[in-house]
Amino acid sequence: MTDNRPFTPGLPTPRRYVAIAAMSFGSALVIIDSGVANVALPTIARDLHVDHASVVSIVTIYQVTLVMLLLPFAGLGERIGLKRTYQGGQAVFTIATLLCFFAKSLPFLLIVRAVQAMGAAGVLSVASALIRQIYPSTQLGRGLAVNSVVVTSSAAAAPTIGGLVLSVAPWPWVFASAVPFAVLSLAFGRAIPNPQPRHAHFDLVGAILCMAMFGLVIGGLESFVHGDSPVVSAAITIVGVVIGVYFVRRELGAEAPILPVDLLAQPVIGLSALGGFIAFTASMTLLISTPFRLQALGFSAATIGACIAPWPMTNMIVAPLAGYLSDRIPAGLLGGIGMCISVVALLLLGTMPAHPSYFDVAWRMALCGSGFGSYLPPNARLLVGSAPRERAAAAGGLVSTVRLTGQTTGATLVAALLALGVGAGRTPPFVAAGFALVAGLCSIARLRPAIRNPSLAETRDDVPVMRQTR
Repeated sequence: MTDNRPFTPGLPTPRRYVAIAAMSFGSALVIIDSGVANVALPTIARDLHVDHASVVSIVTIYQVTLVMLLLPFAGLGERIGLKRTYQGGQAVFTIATLLCFFAKSLPFLLIVRAVQAMGAAGVLSVASALIRQIYPSTQLGRGLAVNSVVVTSSAAAAPTIGGLVLSVAPWPWVFASAVPFAVLSLAFGRAIPNPQPRHAHFDLVGAILCMAMFGLVIGGLESFVHGDSPVVSAAITIVGVVIGVYFVRRELGAEAPILPVDLLAQPVIGLSALGGFIAFTASMTLLISTPFRLQALGFSAATIGACIAPWPMTNMIVAPLAGYLSDRIPAGLLGGIGMCISVVALLLLGTMPAHPSYFDVAWRMALCGSGFGSYLPPNARLLVGSAPRERAAAAGGLVSTVRLTGQTTGATLVAALLALGVGAGRTPPFVAAGFALVAGLCSIARLRPAIRNPSLAETRDDVPVMRQTR
């Protein structure tokens, strides 16, 4: 297939490799430090003399703040510079992490976690746009796949790191476990590219509306599934939806919208964003519900961890290969194949024997991990690569927002299924299979000629160049 996209060389070697190392350490920083908190929650509750329900807010406030800020920070990065936003976010995250040593109360720790999320938003909002600057355009898929492997492996390693630190040190050291990654990333950061920022007006009102929309909708749903007043929870959610409707209508006429409606209006990007959201919802639905199911079947905590481990391990192998292939094969085809594998694996997980062995669970999880690993990197590559270069930060922020909102939706869905009494059985894998099927259809739809080959204008060296997307 002829690819008429303009070639961009990326950074020269060896600077490219130093920049890749800086980005990898930066991604590991925010992923590990956000994941290790889960392991430390019981210890923190005991030391700060708070109940378990209250201490969960340490995780919730981080997730909600991060989702609220990703798109506004992506728009800010376009205006003040991608590198400045990325490294500024790292610095804020590191300082907030060090402040965890001084946390003697839950309110102070919640404030620090919110500041951590602000720093993480600065990093994640522009990471994909910087990766697009680092790699040649013909290697963008493998670049995003490498970053996906870093994120996946860091998320998988976070609980282990947290457990090891807690076995030898107080809980504040759990947060400090990611500081070495910050030091290394900042040390290598000179190699990160610094593309010219856009001299566009930053829509502060739009940023506030975006934050309010995500914060109120997610907060209202979280409040409902955790047993708070249904009336209050519904009111919060409805207010968020109303603000969201007004926000979207307002963004339609904006020159550089905070919510990238200009990108989502392109069918290939809109389908990629929708498919990614649904795929992340499906994966999180399974990953969160599986421990409850296996615990009900009599599996020990250690065995449950071993049963789930094949998912990220397989993903670490398949994702780079899928990213490499996405530079040569249409992402719609790769994604369709990946979701077919995932649907089969999820159905197999839903129909496991009544008393499964470790092997019965492990090979199904490995198959599922390979399916999602085949889908997500090519999907991100198409979403980021289809946007004009001057809107790369907005596309990158959209990738992270899709991932986090999908994961949050999956977690909320599992909480609702557990409240209904079906979250620890066969229902979640079947629900996830339904989501995976829809994600696969979104991927295959991108193979239609009218969607696959739209003429898009991309500015390079201030010269509009027509290009085609896969």
